Amino acid sequence: MIFHLIPTFAVPISVIFMQSKLKALINPAKPKLELHPRNKHKQRYNFDVLIAANAELAPFVKPNAYADLSIDFFNPLAVKALNKALLKAYYNIEYWDIPDKFLCPPIPGRADYIHYLADLLGALNHGLVPMGPKIKCLDIGVGANCVYPIIGAAEYRWSFVGSDIDPKAVQSAVKIVESNPELKDKIEIRLQKKRENILFGIIEPKEKFEIVLCNPPFHASLEEALGGNMRKNSNLKNAKAPKPALNFGGNGNELWCEGGEIAFIGNYIAQSKQYTTTCLWFTCIVSKQSNLSKVYTELRKAGAATVKTVEMGQGNKVSRFVAWTFLSDPQKNAWFQQKTLGSK
Repeated sequence: MIFHLIPTFAVPISVIFMQSKLKALINPAKPKLELHPRNKHKQRYNFDVLIAANAELAPFVKPNAYADLSIDFFNPLAVKALNKALLKAYYNIEYWDIPDKFLCPPIPGRADYIHYLADLLGALNHGLVPMGPKIKCLDIGVGANCVYPIIGAAEYRWSFVGSDIDPKAVQSAVKIVESNPELKDKIEIRLQKKRENILFGIIEPKEKFEIVLCNPPFHASLEEALGGNMRKNSNLKNAKAPKPALNFGGNGNELWCEGGEIAFIGNYIAQSKQYTTTCLWFTCIVSKQSNLSKVYTELRKAGAATVKTVEMGQGNKVSRFVAWTFLSDPQKNAWFQQKTLGSK
C-alpha cells in the first residue's frame, strides 16, 4: 500500500490559449499565485470585461477600502451576478441560474479542483492532460449550479455525469445543460434516489469513469454551518460578521449531513470498494485537515492501492482533496492505452 502526501502535483503540461481572449480576460494586476497555473482566474477580476459579459453585475461593483474595484461578498445577489459574468466570459455559458437558497460556489476554487484532477490524469498519460469526451467523470453532488461539469467540459471537453439527491437541484442542473448547446452532449444529470447511497444507484453496469469527484457536505448541523460561515465572513472583512448568514447560499443537502464530512467520506470510501476496476481515480475534497488521519485509516481498511493528497491554495485558505485508486501501477498505466485521446 502506497501513501503519497504531496503539496502540489506538477507535470510538464503546456498552456494553450487563444491570444486574443487571453489579452481580453487577464487583468495585469497582481496575480493570485497560489491558484493552479492553468486557472484562468489567477489575475484579479477584470470588472470591465465581466460587466460587458453580464450587465447585472454593474450595480454591485464599487471601490473597496483599498480603492480597488470589488463587490460585497456578503451580498448573495452580488456573488450570483459575479458567477454569471465569470461563466459567460471565461466558459462561454450563456445561461446560468440557480434557485434561491442553493449554493453559489466561488468559481476560481472550483476551477482549481478540475485543473488538479487534469494533472492527476496527465501523470498517467505521458505527462499530457487527456482531452475529449472519452474522458468520463462523475460529479457526486453536482448541485443546482453544475459548476464542476461546466468547467471540465469547457476546459478539457470531458464528458460528465452529475448526481444529486435533491430533485430541485437536478431540475436546475438539467435546465443549465439544456440551455447551453455546447453542454448538451457532454453532461448528463442523474437523481440519486436513496439518501444513504453515494455511488450505488448512479454508476450503471459496465460504465467506467476516469475520475470521480466530490465536494461533500462539510458540517454536521445547520448551527455548525452558520458558525463556520460567520468565521469565514469575519476573515473576509477582518471583523465580526453582523449576523449568521450564508452569503454563498447552500441548503441542507449541500452544507451538512449527519456525522459531517467524515461520515460522508467514510460511506463514500466504503461504496468505492464495489467499483475497484470501474473507476480509475476516486477523489474527494476534505475541508478539515484534522479529518485526514481518519480518511487515511478508512482507505487502509478499504485496501486502496495508492492514495494521494493534493493541496490547493485559494486566497487566504488552503484546500485539499484526497485521491485513491484500487488499481495497481501496471493497471493504472495501461488505462489509457486503449483510448485515442487528444492532449493539452
